[in-house]
Parts: sequence; structure tokens; C-alpha cells
Amino acid sequence: MMTANRSSAHAKEPSMTLTPEPLVEQRADPWILAHAGHYYFIASVPDYDRLEIRRADDIAGLAKAPATTVWRKPDTGPLCALIWAPELHRVDGVWVIYFAAAPSREIVDGLFQHRMYAITCAADDPLAGDWSEPVQMETPLDSFCLDATTFQLRGRNYYVWAQKDPAIPGNSNLYIAELAGPTRLAGTPTSLSVPEYDWETRGFLVNEGPAVLQRHGRLLLTYSASATDENYCVGLLWADADSDPLDAASWSKSPTPILVSDPAHEIFGPGHNGFTVDEDGNDLLVYHARTYTDIQGDPLWDPNRHTYVKPIRWDEQGFPDFGRAGEDTLPPAR
Repeated sequence: MMTANRSSAHAKEPSMTLTPEPLVEQRADPWILAHAGHYYFIASVPDYDRLEIRRADDIAGLAKAPATTVWRKPDTGPLCALIWAPELHRVDGVWVIYFAAAPSREIVDGLFQHRMYAITCAADDPLAGDWSEPVQMETPLDSFCLDATTFQLRGRNYYVWAQKDPAIPGNSNLYIAELAGPTRLAGTPTSLSVPEYDWETRGFLVNEGPAVLQRHGRLLLTYSASATDENYCVGLLWADADSDPLDAASWSKSPTPILVSDPAHEIFGPGHNGFTVDEDGNDLLVYHARTYTDIQGDPLWDPNRHTYVKPIRWDEQGFPDFGRAGEDTLPPAR
């Protein structure tokens, strides 16, 4: 079984502290999509009130690219609060943004009241085209859910997300289902992971923020765990690319995290990652983190989770090596 990312857990401490510069400041839950010669960036904004997209010809240019708001929350109703963790995808030739929204900031039985929604755009240009009204992504459980992503395998589209099962202790678990269309599930979801290890249960029992990368004959599914402070970290599931992703037995789980806080570089709580490629096709990790641990009040209301991007190394077995969270990060364009 795969062990921990050795460079994260056991690398020699640098001789001096060097805080890397974020690619985009105050943008949590980042997602970068490379499509048709452009890079598209979407993330949670500190006000949690809208969906905005940036576009640039290269990754560094996203730092200064103008943001186009494509949807804004209403003042009332089930989507009037806490717009979280949007992701921009192309599904069956249609632009889709999956995002979480709540009817209020109220916490009930220890949880917010988010559900997952999707908006779509059929135009070639998602910054100029018309976006649909939100559609709820309905699942068998009507409960707190968030952080959806999607991927395609052998011509089929799959949807992966985090949700609370009232029968299971904790905040959220990971599930997968096939998509019948960009905004509708097909069949019964499969449970992939529940918080079980110490590093998944610090502060809160959390598995969330899934992202999928297909490399070296495997499906690699990263996710985030624990509270959104310095304990936040990234775990890994994997399956053979020729297996059935809806069969829970296809998946293995690393017993140790693969990306953790990096105090030597003043990077804390790295998580909610995504994947993209650079202009030469090299794999990149996209994630958010803070540069301090002294957070006043609930970490969710602290706006200083920043977007970082760094290259992915691959070990001799074809597994990703993310290294230290604060090393080799890409700077923004000047």
C-alpha cells in the first residue's frame, strides 16, 4: 500500500523561512480549467455571494485577469447564502458550474444547510454567454452536501461530492455516481470514504473537496480532511483506470495524508485542491492555504485563504509526490 508523501512528512527543514507568494490572493477552493488555449479560474470569493470566472492565456496571468461575475445569489430563498467552492467543467460540450449554496447562515445540529446546485452555459464563451438558472443536484440523501467535481472515464461522466449521512458520525463523506446529464445523476451513489484516521478527524470529521486525476493507469482521487485551520490536509484514494469506479472495492485509501501544513514556509492548512497542466502539459497542483495560524473566530470567516499552484512530481510507482506545500510554487505574472 502507498505510504505518506515522504517529502511532506520527513524532508529536512530549510535553513530559513521563505513564504511563497500566492498566485491569487483571498481565493479559497480554487479550480483552474485548461481549455482551447485558455486557462479559466474559479474559486470561493470572501463574500460568498457570487460566481466569477477569470480567463488568461497562461496560468501566471490569472493573477491579474479581470473577474466576470456570471451569477449572483438572490436575497432570499434556498440559494441566498454562503456560495461555496464552485468548479467549472465541460460536460457533454456544455459549460457547467457546480457549487454549494445555503438558505441562511444558520447552523442546525452542528452543520450548515448547503445543497449542491449547477448552472449551465451552451455558448462557446462562458464569460459572454447566458447561464441557466440553478438546478439542484439531487441525491438520495436530502442533507448537507458540497464540493462536487466531475470526470470522464471510458466515455461516461462521473460526479464525486461530499455529503453528510445522518447515520454516520461526522460532517461529510465522499460519494460517487454516474451522471445521466450535466445536472442529473444516474443510478445509486457509491460511498467512497468516511473520516476514520486521526488526520481526518482533527476539529471536525471531514472528507470533502474531491478532485480526480487520471495518470499512469490509475484514477487518483484527492480530498481534504479535518477542520479548515492548520489541521486541514489532503488525502488520497486510487483505483485502476480499467476498474469500475462505482465499485467501492476498486478503491484503495492512503492511511497517511499526502499534503500537510508546512510551517517552515509559513503555509498552513493546504487543501481543497484541483489539478491542471502548464503550457507544456506538465501536471500542476492547485490548492489554497493560509500564511498564519492565529485566526480570530471561525476560520470560515477569515478571508485569507490564498490560491497556490505548484508542479507535481511522480515517484517510481507512478504515484504523485506533492512535496512540501510551500516549495516550488508558481509566482503570479508581474
